[in-house]
Amino acid sequence: MASHVSAVDDILAEYQGLEAQMADPEFANDPDNVRKAGKRYSQLQPIVKLNTELEQARADLADAKELAYEDSAFASEVGRLEPKVVELEEKLADMLAPRDPHDPDDMVMEIKAGAGGEEAALFAGELVRMYQRYAEKHGFITEVLDESESDLGGVKDMTLSIRSKMPSQDGAWSVFKFEGGVHRVQRIPVTESNGRIQTSAAGVLVYPEPDEVGEVEIDEKDIRVDVYRSSGKGGQGVNTTDSAVRLTHLPTGIVVTCQKERSQIQNKARAMQVLQARLQQMEEEKAEAEAAEGRHAQVRTMDRSERIRTYNWPENRITDHRIGYKANNLDSVLDGDMDALLTALQDADRQARLEAED
Repeated sequence: MASHVSAVDDILAEYQGLEAQMADPEFANDPDNVRKAGKRYSQLQPIVKLNTELEQARADLADAKELAYEDSAFASEVGRLEPKVVELEEKLADMLAPRDPHDPDDMVMEIKAGAGGEEAALFAGELVRMYQRYAEKHGFITEVLDESESDLGGVKDMTLSIRSKMPSQDGAWSVFKFEGGVHRVQRIPVTESNGRIQTSAAGVLVYPEPDEVGEVEIDEKDIRVDVYRSSGKGGQGVNTTDSAVRLTHLPTGIVVTCQKERSQIQNKARAMQVLQARLQQMEEEKAEAEAAEGRHAQVRTMDRSERIRTYNWPENRITDHRIGYKANNLDSVLDGDMDALLTALQDADRQARLEAED
């Protein structure tokens, strides 16, 4: 409890410091600092508000206990306030629990059809729709940065940006970071005439896109830039100008494409932003792997190449292999109802963080 009190004191001091900073007329002359301070202020606000509510409930409880000595009618008020104080304390402890430093960040997600041809591309398209529907229901904004469709309308390869509408401790990364890995599907493909169940897969790559890219610097000579025409279904050209951009980072072999902006300059700038975010994540994962050597990896840092989830159509079952989660509501999950699944993953991640801290 003492550590929580200390953490709250630190947050209150930071919050008050930000308030004073933003009230300073001189501070308004630096738009970049104003934006960063505003974002941090918004992230701290829910903690400060909850702490104020808790302090008020504790004061009310102390008053009710004192009055109950003189008038038994106040005993019921004590009975009402005691569980409320406990509930608020638990909520605050949860908000102060160790967090992934990238949780408030926006993110980029890449979905790629794996083994299984057209069937894998159709499945990849269903994953895209699942994420877009969930995002829409929960106040996130999705934007397609790059897309390559199959002939039957599936997705060969797609890059999505997922952003919060408002700054929050629980940004897009806090929700979708668990989706990185191999997703396996078992069903009778639309292309199968004999009714046989086929297994195919899609790969999902996720990485945070912080406001500010950190220490990673990219040397221009390490990048090959290719321009081409934006393409639609089956690779058909849909743009008469070479506005789409492909960046290849030669030292790592990472390839980033962007074709959704209006101009070549905009597409290159967006692709560069995505490339920097990917390189930063690689640096952070490398550092984390070295620091965590010999320690059990948390859910979010598991090998992206591992099979993380199976979608079984005949049994309407979804299984997450990392935490042993199973549910027979695959149809509703694919319609964006991912709450129970994501909550289970978040709980497992939170538990792992608490255990790592002990």
